[in-house]
Amino acid sequence: MLNHQKTHLLVVEDEPKVALFIKKGLETQAYAVTVAADGREGKRLIGSERFNLAILDVNIPFVSGLELATYIRSKKPAMPILMLTALDTTTDKLLGFEAGADDYLAKPFDFLELLARVKALLRRAAPPQEAEPILRLADLELDIPAKVARRAGRTIELTAREFSLLEYLLRNAGRVVSRVDIAEHVWDVGFDTGTNVIEVYVNYLRNKIDKDYPNKLIQTVVGMGYVLKEK
Repeated sequence: MLNHQKTHLLVVEDEPKVALFIKKGLETQAYAVTVAADGREGKRLIGSERFNLAILDVNIPFVSGLELATYIRSKKPAMPILMLTALDTTTDKLLGFEAGADDYLAKPFDFLELLARVKALLRRAAPPQEAEPILRLADLELDIPAKVARRAGRTIELTAREFSLLEYLLRNAGRVVSRVDIAEHVWDVGFDTGTNVIEVYVNYLRNKIDKDYPNKLIQTVVGMGYVLKEK
């Protein structure tokens, strides 16, 4: 398995259906998610657990989202805060930003939009890291400097594009990545996502790293994309 700690997100939302929708969606992306149903519980969790990002509804019981954002900013100055609200006026946004929010998303929202905002905030907050020289999952190994892939000790010949695709999947091991994600990170920005080129390259990789091994690592998640993980 890849050695990495899950990114832990706090969601403070008093509407159970909305909270569950957010939690389930983010968990498909390999995030750890804790939900609080009111601001008082959110405040307690902030004091007792470590989170990488907070998603706060504005209108929550006991302690409002704005008050909670102010509290978080006083205790955890670097933690990104994404505010959710049914009110989408400039004044509401300014109040949120003044309370310490980094971004603002109006309800109702599309989950992919929420995910894009979360990823952008986490990326902005992440300290620069040195590139890992070797990525591993199960018996699969990718030597980045040497541009060599191995499965169970056997070298696998990959084209430059196949190597880039495998590197992206390995760096996101355990997380479902969509065709759009792959197109943005492995192909040029102008790549036409309406073609089946991504599927073709995923199949190329499957033939090279999975075909001759009982433990299949590249898995398709119907309607969502692909995930590299041990079954």
